[in-house]
Amino acid sequence: MAQRDYYDILGVRRNASEADIKKAYRRLARKYHPDINPGDKKAEEKFKQLQEAYNVLSDSDKRRVYDRVGFYKEGAQAGPEGPGPGFQGFDFDFDPGNRQGPSGGGGRSFGDIFSDLFGGGRSSRPQANAPQQGSDLEFHVSIPFLDAINGTQTAVNVSRREVCGRCRGSGSISGTKLQTCSVCGGRGQVQQSHGAMRFATPCPQCGGSGRVRAGDCPVCAGNGTVQKIENLNVRIPAGVNNGSRVRIPGKGNAGEYSGPAGDLYLVIHVQAHHFFDREGNDIICRVPLTITEAALGSKIEVPTMDGKALLKIPAGTQSGQKFRLRGRGVLSAKGGNRGDQLVEVRVVLPQIRDERSKEILREFARLNPENPRAELKI
Repeated sequence: MAQRDYYDILGVRRNASEADIKKAYRRLARKYHPDINPGDKKAEEKFKQLQEAYNVLSDSDKRRVYDRVGFYKEGAQAGPEGPGPGFQGFDFDFDPGNRQGPSGGGGRSFGDIFSDLFGGGRSSRPQANAPQQGSDLEFHVSIPFLDAINGTQTAVNVSRREVCGRCRGSGSISGTKLQTCSVCGGRGQVQQSHGAMRFATPCPQCGGSGRVRAGDCPVCAGNGTVQKIENLNVRIPAGVNNGSRVRIPGKGNAGEYSGPAGDLYLVIHVQAHHFFDREGNDIICRVPLTITEAALGSKIEVPTMDGKALLKIPAGTQSGQKFRLRGRGVLSAKGGNRGDQLVEVRVVLPQIRDERSKEILREFARLNPENPRAELKI
């Protein structure tokens, strides 16, 4: 067949997952299968193209080689003249079941060697319809600052794949009943020919098992799972920070063929607070002081996570000084110690509204002559 891009043949992106490749192949294989299109040569050719593309892209080793060097796109296909000089007219049987070498001895066949090089043997592929674990999901949640500190519960609507209710995850309306694969006739392998070369590869329909489920479920199209939106009431533990991930076991995508479900991970985004900031497990806040409170000392009330706390301000406190309230910070999400609250004070100048106040300040300056810039050096 003409050389074409395997991803283009299946209609998938180059970063498509194994599940996407499988889904695309099964959908197109049903459409172009010779039994559905008897006598249609174009459909038959298209079906062969699908088989060849799926044979490479469904095998991780083959796909890796194809993506890196394009070997299976170019090197594995023989041209009209056969595989190359010196091979015309020979019919090499690459069937791994043939244990006789080309000379008739009991050595390893070309099929064995080909299988070793390109992963064509049945043992290199998982059994078809084997249980497969569902993929994990990631969901972003924005919560208020105080809810992140104290913990909360939040409702999230998650789009995830769930077990199909019609077939109960089997993918078949006949339950787990299996029948002989119509593509390979139960052998688990199909013959591929490239010019004068002939070799056997695992059947793309049954994955090499020789058996397929009888009757795909019309609801899930044989996947065993369907896409649904589920409303979850999730507990967010106390102490989570911006970027924290909360794991919800078993709430990812459902597994295929009765495999276990993946997990759901909530990525936490914490909203900013108008008064508090956070550094690690410490809470930071800034509190204004009057001149008299800073100069003479006082006791002031400071907001904390647990309500108001009394903070002693010593006489002569300067603007920008920080005081520590121990144990008033955030309880670690991993348990154990609790952080502190750091209070930075800001001295606020009063509004001078009358002459008497101005005179008092002038008198204060005469009684306390100071020059805070005296030691500045340039």
